[in-house]
Amino acid sequence: MSIRWFGMTESRLLVGCCGWSEAQSRYVKDFDTIELQTTFYQMPSTDVAKRWKALAPPEFRFCLKAWQLITHTPASPTYRRLKSKLSAEEGDLYGSFRPTEQVWLAWERTREIADVLDAEVIVFQCPKSFLPTRENVRNLRTFFRDVHHRERTFAWEPRGESWSADLVQDLCAENDLVHCVDPFQSEPAYGKDLYWRLHGKTGYRYRYTEEDLTELEDKLRRHQGVHRRSYVMFNNIYSKDDALRFVQRR
Repeated sequence: MSIRWFGMTESRLLVGCCGWSEAQSRYVKDFDTIELQTTFYQMPSTDVAKRWKALAPPEFRFCLKAWQLITHTPASPTYRRLKSKLSAEEGDLYGSFRPTEQVWLAWERTREIADVLDAEVIVFQCPKSFLPTRENVRNLRTFFRDVHHRERTFAWEPRGESWSADLVQDLCAENDLVHCVDPFQSEPAYGKDLYWRLHGKTGYRYRYTEEDLTELEDKLRRHQGVHRRSYVMFNNIYSKDDALRFVQRR
């Protein structure tokens, strides 16, 4: 029998954290999904991904962030965590969905790891510096035109206030993307699924209050019946505790 939660069956609502917030053996007992963060900084080896998959129960759902080489340029400080350093001459070959061999190879590696994990969602998070210029919009359209979903959800998270809701809606509808948002900051413009990343109402060190979690429940109810599946991912320093408190409201 399916348990109802905020008017949804549990199979349609998945709650987890952005990153392993505790040992995997414990995490997979506490939560039913995860958004892997390490894949953004550096893609793991295939053996590591196979181990993650083998240590998770069959019903556990993996999501992951696409490699930063696809979305972020080498000017991003996140490149400091890249194992293989890039030369100055390669600066214009990575990030911003550029139509280069380097970006495509980064996508192929992202896809390979997603296949190993049988990942349901790949999140393409863009930096605030990725503005809605004609070139960026063209590159985004070309990239998602050429990749294949393979029954997988692609969630796109534009950052900052430069992207209008109308443009985001058009791009998502055109490319079958889910508009990924923090529900305390904005409303999703498009998507068959719901994918929320909670970054903390005032920043990463924010702890969600019981009133916040009640508000989050209300937000989910307003989307009841609209989306096939809803993912709620906590991405603050207290992610494990906040996500557990939210799960315990079932």
